[in-house]
Amino acid sequence: MTPSVFKAYDIRGLYPQEIDELGAYKIAKALCEYLQPTELVVGCDVRLSSPSLKKSVVKAITDQGIKVIDVGEISTDMLYFAVANYNFAGGLTITASHNPKEYNGMKIVREQSKPISGDSGLFDIRDMAMNMELDPNILDGEINLKLVEKKDIVADYITKVRSFANFSQIKPFKIIANPNFGVGGCVVDQILEGTGIELVKLNWESDGNFPKGRPDPLIPENREEISQLVKKTDADLGVAWDADADRCFFFTEKGQFIEGYFITALLAQIFLQKKSGEKIIRDTRLSWAIDEITLANQGIPVPTKAGHSFIKERMRQENAVFGGEMSAHYYFRDYFYCDCGMIPFVMILEFISRQNKPFSAIIQEMFWDKYFVSGEINNEVADVPSTIARIKETYINQATLIDDQDGISLDFIDNKSPNNNWRFNVRSSNTEPLIRLNVEAKSEKLMEEKRDELLQLIQK
Repeated sequence: MTPSVFKAYDIRGLYPQEIDELGAYKIAKALCEYLQPTELVVGCDVRLSSPSLKKSVVKAITDQGIKVIDVGEISTDMLYFAVANYNFAGGLTITASHNPKEYNGMKIVREQSKPISGDSGLFDIRDMAMNMELDPNILDGEINLKLVEKKDIVADYITKVRSFANFSQIKPFKIIANPNFGVGGCVVDQILEGTGIELVKLNWESDGNFPKGRPDPLIPENREEISQLVKKTDADLGVAWDADADRCFFFTEKGQFIEGYFITALLAQIFLQKKSGEKIIRDTRLSWAIDEITLANQGIPVPTKAGHSFIKERMRQENAVFGGEMSAHYYFRDYFYCDCGMIPFVMILEFISRQNKPFSAIIQEMFWDKYFVSGEINNEVADVPSTIARIKETYINQATLIDDQDGISLDFIDNKSPNNNWRFNVRSSNTEPLIRLNVEAKSEKLMEEKRDELLQLIQK
């Protein structure tokens, strides 16, 4: 095992070169020493290496005399549900999320499904695990099955997800659904039971080989298949999930991809129309659509640093009803302040069931006619801090709003000529020598002009 597998938010690396069974044992043992729990929830995704790594984790935990709650093959958001809903002391799932099939890793939480990330204990666990000297033969012993309880959480999870929508209002749409060979498909049929929805299944059966490549709908080329199928079959919408099903992506009936930024704003509106005065958490990369819709619906927008541990911490601090990231992670107060990939699906279904327009017309009117965004652009640079400093120095004196919570965000507002309004965010990657750029403006021409201007400065 190499220390580089410990990332800012989780554990992830090539199997077995960077993380293997002995490494998994060490991490689980270190977690036990760190948390001192009475029991730990353990699950896994569909990756080919997951059962073997899970077995090592279960052995490590039971070797410490600690009980394992084995919840089987799960989505990452089902881990959050299992730990928080049943008041367990913590848990982990074996997953590498949307990474290619050669990868594996873990996501870890403590009580109430509070994240254990780089800023909240994960690097302590890393140091403990890396300093362990264990005989590899430790893996060969029998597991104490008296300390293993198998628990089926699916029915309770589905009940929780369904509580976020009024299913009597959901119309019998035709939907293309794509879980990308991951764990998402196993619960969708049960979630939609009784709706009359026609489900056209794409890449449905779980397959840890991920035969069509990296299971990540955020990559544009990975969206083409579902987009074409939506149009070809005259479906009402499309929905996709990444392999561990904690992110949810939407497509209009025309096959158009809807950015997570706009879905965040739409979900914020749905919550605020039920109860005004609530707080909405967003990251700082893109802001106008979320803030303007939040304020128009008597809500309170709260910007914070991107990343699930930061969002969840701020959600708890503010008791926010909802939070979202442009990466398509959506967080819910009534889901233990955690993200979930299925709740946005049922909420959007109820919302569009109450409209008399196709999905594309709704999104066009609410967002695409008003907000023009670049999408996140990554650039590799020799020196990230100095490049960000150069950008800041170039623009800061013209800015009307400055936010340095996450990289640097600058707004340029001209109240006399709103069409000249634009903003950008630049931030460093947590794991690579990359600068991530997002630009938004009130016209497509201005967005493209400022995007190219910034890219020229970055690539100098």
